[in-house]
Amino acid sequence: MKAFIYGANGAAVADAPQLSPKGTQVLVRVRACGLNRADLGMTKGHAHGSAGGVGTVLGMEWAGEIAEVGPDAKGVKVGDRVMGSGAAAFAEYTLADYGRLFPIPSGMDFDVAATLPVALTTMHNALVTNGKLQAGQSVLIQGASSGVGLMALQIAKLKGATTVIGSSTDATRRGRLKEFGADLAIDSSDPGWVDQVLKATGGEGVDLIIDQISGKVANQNLAATKVLGRIINVGRLGGSHGDFNFDLHAARRISYIGVTFRTRSVEEIREIFNQVRSDIWAAVESAKLKLPIDKVFAFKDIVTAFDHMEANKHLGKIVVTL
Repeated sequence: MKAFIYGANGAAVADAPQLSPKGTQVLVRVRACGLNRADLGMTKGHAHGSAGGVGTVLGMEWAGEIAEVGPDAKGVKVGDRVMGSGAAAFAEYTLADYGRLFPIPSGMDFDVAATLPVALTTMHNALVTNGKLQAGQSVLIQGASSGVGLMALQIAKLKGATTVIGSSTDATRRGRLKEFGADLAIDSSDPGWVDQVLKATGGEGVDLIIDQISGKVANQNLAATKVLGRIINVGRLGGSHGDFNFDLHAARRISYIGVTFRTRSVEEIREIFNQVRSDIWAAVESAKLKLPIDKVFAFKDIVTAFDHMEANKHLGKIVVTL
């Protein structure tokens, strides 16, 4: 089968061995893939958790049809239209645990389905499970113009947040955040953004920050969070290290939680998928929760798709079809 593989000379489409499901796995005929920022790093040879290096089939998000079912896979059958996440997505076929799948709603095409799994699971887990968002509370999404960020804005509104703030350093993308639920859009590179957040929250700060930037904004986040507020660290686009004001953290009694899929067990991931299905799936089926597709590329043009992502001018998801 054809796959997008990181090899000795970089990432390219090449031949890979045909796959067969074992245990709780299913084999999926991939029809579309969503690109994510972690994929971009892996095309340059960077590791993502335990994945990476020469010989790695890249990709982590896809939509397609089940072609074969392992002996211990439950609740699925050959022919089911599914979307999901996992390693080695950029290929004609991929393997996935049966619990790491969503059914594709009736009427939804593969391109749209491929944009959803990572954003839905990441941000429901961050906002609801770990962030404990309640109706009437205020939220700041740092890095809101990314695909997962746009989904976070929508989930926050769906769950009843009264003040939803999103950040983007790009003026054009910042200007569109209100389309996805932001009541206020801020520039996190502007030294005055904390004052804007405090003004929007009556001087108290937000109840919850979903932080995809980290690094240089860590102390500003602390200043923008109310007493007994929460910060959920989802990403580190602004750096994985930075100054941290422990005194301010303690004075505001902020709960600071880091999350990632990279160290979760398969049982934990199954539970995250179950929580999405039980809590917000109706909003997915009705297309109340959805992401814009910036551009669609054919699989043979996947290198060009990554060049488009690296240019960092897109809003929403970049999709590759097979």
